[in-house]
Amino acid sequence: MIDKLILFPYYLILGVRHALFNKGFLCKSREAEVPTICIGNITVGGTGKTPHTEMLLRTLQRSDDWGFRNVAVLSRGYKRKRKRFQQVAVQIKKKFPAVTVAVDKDRIEGCNFLCHPDLLQTSKKARKCAHKEIEPAEIIVLDDAFQYRKLKATYNIVLVDYNRPLNKDMLLPLGRLRDLPSRLRAADAVIISKCPHYMEDEDKAEFLSGLGYKDFDPALCEAVNAKGGRQKVYFTCINYQPLEQIYEEGDTRYIYTKKLILFTGIAKDTPLRMFLSDKYKIVKHLSFSDHHNYTRADVRTLESASKSFPTAAIATTEKDAQRLVDCPKVTQRLKERLFQVPIEVAFLSELEEAVFSSTLIDHLREYQKQKYVE
Repeated sequence: MIDKLILFPYYLILGVRHALFNKGFLCKSREAEVPTICIGNITVGGTGKTPHTEMLLRTLQRSDDWGFRNVAVLSRGYKRKRKRFQQVAVQIKKKFPAVTVAVDKDRIEGCNFLCHPDLLQTSKKARKCAHKEIEPAEIIVLDDAFQYRKLKATYNIVLVDYNRPLNKDMLLPLGRLRDLPSRLRAADAVIISKCPHYMEDEDKAEFLSGLGYKDFDPALCEAVNAKGGRQKVYFTCINYQPLEQIYEEGDTRYIYTKKLILFTGIAKDTPLRMFLSDKYKIVKHLSFSDHHNYTRADVRTLESASKSFPTAAIATTEKDAQRLVDCPKVTQRLKERLFQVPIEVAFLSELEEAVFSSTLIDHLREYQKQKYVE
C-alpha cells in the first residue's frame, strides 16, 4: 500500500502523457515513410531485445515479401555521446551484413535519413557520423522505441520477461517498470521471453492470467486482454551456443579447458552462469553494471584474473564482447583467451513460430495495400 502511494505521481504522469498522445494534444504521432516494426518492453533492460531483433530479421529475410528488400535497424544508442544519426557496426551488423544498422536519438530523423540517405550529404552533423553508403530502407526495425510516442510503428512487439512478470514488479525507482503495465494492450504482439524450454498450455494460460489475460487459445496464439480485445501472445526461450572466439587471435584450444573466468555487464546473468556451469568450473566471476562500457582499468582486472588462473578460458556475452572490442589496450595474450557465448531465440513450438511469421507478414502486406490506396 505504501509503495502505491509513493509511486502515485509516477503513475499519474505516465497516464496523463499517454492520454495526451492518444488524443493528439501533446504531440501528434507520425509514421515513417516505410513500414516499421518496434521491439520494446515495459521494463528497464533484461527482456532480450537484441536476440529478438535478430530473430525478427531472420523472419523477414526468410519471407518472400521482404527477403530481397533493404532492411534497416534503428536504435537510440544507449549511453552514446553523439545524439545525431550514426551508422554503426555492432553485434547485429556482424550477423546480418546486408542490414543497415544505425542509431539516432531522434527516431523520426533517423527514419528519414534511412529512407533518404542522400539527405546525409546536406546534414553536416549526420555526414560526419555516416561512414558508409546506405541503400534506401524499405522496412525499418525499431529497437526499443515503444515509449517513443512521437513515432507510430506499423507493428508493435512488446517483450515481457517470464522471470519478472509485470504484475509482480513496480515502477521506477522502486522497481524496474519504465511504463504502465496497461500499455501492453497497445502492442500488436506480446512475447513472453526467457521461458523454460517446455511449458504446458495450462502453464502459459496461468502466467497470462497474472498479466490480466484470459481465454488463452494456444492454436491461434491469442488471449483476451483486460479490455476484451484479442491479442497475439507468444512464448520464447533462450538457446545458448558453444563458445566463439572474439578476436582472430583467439586460441580455440582454450574452449576445451575445464576452468572458466566469466565477466558480464548485463541485468541478470544467472541463466548464463547455469549454462556454463554444466561444462566448466567458473573459477572467477566479474559482474559489472548493465550496459557497462569497459575501460583500461577493467582490462587490467581481466589481466590479473587471467594470471591467477593461467589455464582458464575467459568468457562473456555477445554484447559485452562488442563493448570490449571497442576498448583499447587489450593485450595479445588476453585476446587469445577471450570468448563469447552466442545466443538465439526460439519459440516454444513450431506452431507459434509459424503463426508469428504469418501474422506479421500479413499485417505488413495489409499496411502496404492501404498506403498504396492512399
